[in-house]
Amino acid sequence: MYAIVMTGGKQYKVAPGDTFKVETLEGEKGAVVELSDVLLVENDGAVTVGAPRVSGAKVTAEVVRQGRGKKVLVFKHKRRKSYRKMNGHRQNFTELLVKSITA
Repeated sequence: MYAIVMTGGKQYKVAPGDTFKVETLEGEKGAVVELSDVLLVENDGAVTVGAPRVSGAKVTAEVVRQGRGKKVLVFKHKRRKSYRKMNGHRQNFTELLVKSITA
């Protein structure tokens, strides 16, 4: 059994027991989060596709940790103009552990 959920503007394929990182969600470590934007559910070969969402379907997950990703460096340079600019960015994330999928 697996499902495709949408959160933070991105889509993720998840199954019970999977851990995955999403954009920052509210909740401390151990909190239970319900993702209700389920786009597709597969259960023993029976595929249910939503238009655009599957009604009544939800994914229950537990917050494993809140964190920040690796630093991404942005370097801008214009040749022969003495222009250089260095910038860094670290994206916040929430790591989730999928407990169950209900359809």
